[in-house]
Amino acid sequence: MKLTIDGQTVETRGDRSILNAALDAGIFVPHLCGHPDLEPIGGCGLCMVDVEGLDEPVRACMTAVKEGMVVNTKGERADKLRRLAMELILATHPADCTGCPKYGVCELQSMYQYMGVSPQRWRCKGRTVPTDDSNPLITHMFTRCIRCGRCVRACEGLRGVGAIGFHRAEDGSMRVAINGASLEEAGCRFCGACVEVCPTGSILDMVGLVQEGRSHEDNIVPCRSGCPAHVDIPRYLRYIEAGEWEKATAVVREKVPFPETLGTICTHDCQSVCKRNHLYEPLSICRLKRAAAVRDTGAWKSRVRHEPLTGKKAAVIGAGPGGLTAALYLAEKGHKVDVIEANGKTGGQLRYGIPAYRLPDETIDKEAATILEISQGADPEPRIGLRMGERVTDPQALLRQGYDAVLITVGTHRGNVLPMEGHDLENVYVNTEFLKAAREGRPQPVEGGRVVVLGGGNVAYDCARTAVRLGAKSVDVACLEAEDAMTSTPEEREEAAEEGVVLHDAYAFTSINDDGTGKVGSMTIHKIDKFYFDENHRAVTELVEGGELTLPADYVIFGVGQRPEDTAGMGLELTHGPYIAADDDLRTSVEGIFAAGDVVTGTKSVIAAIAQGRVAASSIDRYLGGDGDISAELLDPEEPSPDLGKAPAEFYTKATQPRFTPGEERKATFEPFECPFTEDEASCEASRCLKCDLRLKITRPRLWNEY
Repeated sequence: MKLTIDGQTVETRGDRSILNAALDAGIFVPHLCGHPDLEPIGGCGLCMVDVEGLDEPVRACMTAVKEGMVVNTKGERADKLRRLAMELILATHPADCTGCPKYGVCELQSMYQYMGVSPQRWRCKGRTVPTDDSNPLITHMFTRCIRCGRCVRACEGLRGVGAIGFHRAEDGSMRVAINGASLEEAGCRFCGACVEVCPTGSILDMVGLVQEGRSHEDNIVPCRSGCPAHVDIPRYLRYIEAGEWEKATAVVREKVPFPETLGTICTHDCQSVCKRNHLYEPLSICRLKRAAAVRDTGAWKSRVRHEPLTGKKAAVIGAGPGGLTAALYLAEKGHKVDVIEANGKTGGQLRYGIPAYRLPDETIDKEAATILEISQGADPEPRIGLRMGERVTDPQALLRQGYDAVLITVGTHRGNVLPMEGHDLENVYVNTEFLKAAREGRPQPVEGGRVVVLGGGNVAYDCARTAVRLGAKSVDVACLEAEDAMTSTPEEREEAAEEGVVLHDAYAFTSINDDGTGKVGSMTIHKIDKFYFDENHRAVTELVEGGELTLPADYVIFGVGQRPEDTAGMGLELTHGPYIAADDDLRTSVEGIFAAGDVVTGTKSVIAAIAQGRVAASSIDRYLGGDGDISAELLDPEEPSPDLGKAPAEFYTKATQPRFTPGEERKATFEPFECPFTEDEASCEASRCLKCDLRLKITRPRLWNEY
């Protein structure tokens, strides 16, 4: 139907209000209690308009349009009522706008500026109501509340929870408060819908959840932004909760080709930023990924991108996670790829740097085989070729041999040795060599001996737990960092302790001591009082007086980092020693040669290497004439329901734990000891997700200056 608003002919549906019809047509009408996603209540009184034929102004949000209606949004009578309503709202609102986190994006501020209501006319009657910080994720500042009711309607109407409502306080005033004795009793979902719809700075995310420099989306869904590959975590958790394993795996595979591997050994950066860290425990995102991957049947394979062959050919040096990831996406874009690997099998550090009890060969072999399978598609010949047992030290020679581009993903396979006293004694081992030898079935001897591992990362703990399984009499781990600053994961340290590994945190390494025969006899360490970096970025260690400790030792393993090998002779610009210098597109100093993963960034994680492999594939595709688009859509998009309902009892529990082989049993074998979640366990754990992404589905009202 047609109506006239401020002299402009507007076409709209018959079920629209005057307010919606005006806003749809780009005509601004002041409003605060109204919201595009919520039912109107007409409480604020700011949307008063004059309608021809009516004696009094009407609320635009509550008045349905009619054919031929003539509306004036700027009439004198309506303007007078609007200004009065705004005066009443501002009467008890704090005057210090600049101190509010919503300054500049506050709808109330926008409205009074538009209406020309001067701050000097505010009849301030400050309400000294204490801020409610009982919600671990949300702060409710009552003094900034204008009682518009948006939060109450969002909780009830959008989410179906009804955890909050209007309640009369002891002083007789009406306030928004919890519908019950506690958030748990009220069934709060901690979804943040109330924060999203609040027009002022009354309901806010708890301090620390919102970080400057991050986008609104990244702040709202920190798990997705915290993942180096930006896997859509809330989406696949939703499918796991519903028991739809193939859909969940398809979501993961849209970003990474190693779902089961990552579900087993990922450092799960996503979990460290999960909002549930403030609410009992974070979700077991990593384990849930594995729960879906082990039940996947591959229905998504028919949706894999398979563009026509381009006639271009690339070489990838290194068959680790980054190299295989890049090879897959390049093949999907139509390029032939040869993956050249110095070792006898694919996997890189997945196979040679991670013990089998954490990641068995079967998992690596299966996921590598899947990459080869889906990259080939229906082609008669493979798009990815493997050249195993071949070490490349001159990547530029590959360009001369007919390759159009070369990617170096050789990782960091040479362990670091600290130049300390006794580092060259017999029975001093290096992490990379020790782990690789054990994985290949030719372990360096530690059986019956006392082992000290130097280092506090996951690799150091891999060495320690491997030594336990090789029959060491005792295993100690010593590291510079205090335990809360160690880079190893808490679960890694806990599992190692169950297997008998003893930790000595915050100790400096003094000397490896000779037993008198040229072999290791003991290890001396010294307790650290303070450890920091000075203005020149040099490490400064202050020791505790009398804090020296000598550990009996027959073997010492350096687990203090690793670096690339063979890069010095590649003819490329290097940085920080042996690392290859590359720009944001991972291009090196030589045209046509790219580098990615640990050889560029230093040792990070499997997921970080995969993320770099994605960037490299996109950059190389553009270099070869493509558009660089490696995005995948292995699943049709589905709109999630915004209705969550009240939280069940299990929502308020700690994370679900899988079944483990007891420490005394598992320390004698290299067999995997952690069982995947059962279907019920996975569904229960996934149901603990706060579903933060739903908050991004809430419409953001436009401010008046955007019309």
